[in-house]
Amino acid sequence: MHRRTVVALSAAAIAAVPALTACGNEAHPGAAAVVGGQRITVSQLENRVNEVRDAQQTATKDTAQYEQAIAKTGGLTRNTLHTMVLDRVLHRAATDAGISVTRKEMQSMRSGLEQQAGGTKELEVAWLQQYNIPPQRLTESLRTEIEAQKLSTALGADMQTPQGKAVFWKALSSASKELNVDLNPRYGTWDVTKNSRVDAKTPWLKQITKEAPAEQQTT
Repeated sequence: MHRRTVVALSAAAIAAVPALTACGNEAHPGAAAVVGGQRITVSQLENRVNEVRDAQQTATKDTAQYEQAIAKTGGLTRNTLHTMVLDRVLHRAATDAGISVTRKEMQSMRSGLEQQAGGTKELEVAWLQQYNIPPQRLTESLRTEIEAQKLSTALGADMQTPQGKAVFWKALSSASKELNVDLNPRYGTWDVTKNSRVDAKTPWLKQITKEAPAEQQTT
């Protein structure tokens, strides 16, 4: 199946854009972050991390491989929080732009990716290894990818150019300010220009794909 890469943003490219900055002063008790007045609790964050660890353990053949997987994702908690916050910021930016995503669109993208990966299991393992997304969060992750794709299109942002990236990140910066992102100090501050958590695996930033219309697809 033919697929066209719309954008691939590296952590370095993200860090180069002076956007999405908010200081984490004193977070609400029990919250890892507060985004738009809604708490991401420490418990929710820990559950997400545990989902990834459980999936890693299931996907590995033995203890040694599992330990290697853990070693490669030593900053998982902070990176997971980064992803959870950034997903909410993107969703606000997409909503502000009048963008929505249907279940049919998510299913279509998933079907195409599964075909490319060689099956459902293969896609789930690939997403886990590349982006630390457990199988039960895959569809949710694809929704975020589609939102990012649609947002860049709505903004007329060519994500293969510095100018296009700047337009995209400006929209997310505005959404971030609207949401007044506030991190619990134990997890740092919300500043992607300086914080190491910009290295988090966020699939909708790493690769946003667009399925060609059925009549244009080739095998």
